[in-house]
Amino acid sequence: MPLTILNVAYALARVTADSAGGAEQVLGWIDAALTRAGHRSLVIAREDSTVAGQLIAVPQPQGSLEDWQTWHRAHEHHRAAIARVLRDIPVDVVHMHGLDFNQYLPRDPDVPVLVTMHLPPQWYAEGALRPTRARTVLNCVSESQRSACPEGVLIARVIPNGVPLAACRVSYRKRRFAIALGRICPEKGLHFALDAARVARIPLVLGGEVFPARLHCEYFNEQIAPRLTRTRRFVGPLRGARKIRLLASAQCLLVPSLAPETSSLVAMEALACGTPVVAFKSGALNEIVEHGRTGFLVEDVREMSDAISAAASLDLHLCRAAAEQRFCAKRMAAEYLELYHQLIPQPDQRRQNLQYAA
Repeated sequence: MPLTILNVAYALARVTADSAGGAEQVLGWIDAALTRAGHRSLVIAREDSTVAGQLIAVPQPQGSLEDWQTWHRAHEHHRAAIARVLRDIPVDVVHMHGLDFNQYLPRDPDVPVLVTMHLPPQWYAEGALRPTRARTVLNCVSESQRSACPEGVLIARVIPNGVPLAACRVSYRKRRFAIALGRICPEKGLHFALDAARVARIPLVLGGEVFPARLHCEYFNEQIAPRLTRTRRFVGPLRGARKIRLLASAQCLLVPSLAPETSSLVAMEALACGTPVVAFKSGALNEIVEHGRTGFLVEDVREMSDAISAAASLDLHLCRAAAEQRFCAKRMAAEYLELYHQLIPQPDQRRQNLQYAA
């Protein structure tokens, strides 16, 4: 029986096939999988988003991200859009993906709500992870994320992220350069990738988006720009075929994150392209990278620079096999579909709920 699922994006985020944010990419892949399987997929997201199912557009936020009124207006738009959909359409499950989900939880107590925590638990507002609304459950995307949750937070399930393997191509012609991809902000530590490449005397391609926030711009100007050279280049956002081509031909991917990562889609994509990953021991990166087999887990810039050379000796077929076994987007979507079915009340429960409501 086809389901109707309402996915709700982070209030300020744009959802596309190549969204900069990991949460938005995962939402997009779930939306596409639901649509392909014949389910009805509704997505509440910014008006400039592109989805496979039906977009319920909300206005693109106007104003500075440092202004609380920008956030307030975005939350109001989300609350209104959710209320309209639930009033007009019989939705089976609402699936929320935003860090700010607690600001626009549905008022309707009958519809099940699933909240996927895409970010470290400590980044969520106090109390958000202990929702008082009935029929609201949370899931994590890695075991390390679940273990970091405060005591008393109830997690329904851990569903690891996955990536579309068919889009990732293995290249048998590796070139002598390293690559680093990610949002250009302090917690991603991308200046360490530039330092490691300099010490290893290897070219580096750095790709990513600089969001128009003061802290992000200052980080780029003070920590990234001074480290750029003719051989260590910043190329801006990398998307689609160009990103995959560079990932596949690189000697390794560098992930020098300082944040307690809950997942790493780019690490999964690199492995799917047959490219080893050299990463700091941050959160779920310890789960994704098999040290000495599909990459290396390191402590500092010196260890990262040594691992860049060692990565050339790793077997690209083992990297691809690990991605196929563990990081498939089809597996991820199937697990979410199974969880949706578990959250939907059975006919007897629905009749009982209606009797209580009457």
